[in-house]
Amino acid sequence: MKQFFDFLPLIVFFIVFKITPKPIDVAGFHFTLGGIYSATQLLIASTILIYGFQYLKYKKLDKNQIITFIAVIVFGGFTLAFHSDVFIKWKAPVINWIFGFVFLFSAYISKKPLIRRMLEHAITMPDSVWKSLNFSWAIFFLALGTANLYVAFNFERYWVDFKVFGSLGLTLLFIIVQMIFIAKHIQPVKKEK
Repeated sequence: MKQFFDFLPLIVFFIVFKITPKPIDVAGFHFTLGGIYSATQLLIASTILIYGFQYLKYKKLDKNQIITFIAVIVFGGFTLAFHSDVFIKWKAPVINWIFGFVFLFSAYISKKPLIRRMLEHAITMPDSVWKSLNFSWAIFFLALGTANLYVAFNFERYWVDFKVFGSLGLTLLFIIVQMIFIAKHIQPVKKEK
């Protein structure tokens, strides 16, 4: 359920972005609904609401939630302040690159790669497989960030569609491939006597 709430601001952004901009009056306030700028405003507002609620409920946010929250506020804020969609287009690539570098460097600054720390409670595999799996996640996030950037600045008409559906589809496909790879290397858990 938490993953759905994390995805909700992106859904709000997508829906509002697709609406043809039109002026709306609500209780004396004038607002334009639709297009990149109102979508960005609602992305920021929904991110603050959802992550604020999660923080109040659980007394913490995951590291990826903190990174996403900061990126939404910074890139969304710059988009609105400078009235330029260039900044919001950089959000997804930067977040993906941060995740990619975190995976990449976790293998060198920690005894265990990040992917192992995330999954070893559920599966057991040889060290070399953990390292390969971690490296593949790093490369995936770096490539996904680059693909997002390429689409954002070369295929502007499809940018939001790719950001929502293309990135999600590629991630799901990558996870399936990873599951097939992992299945070949899983070792039985040794039971303590």
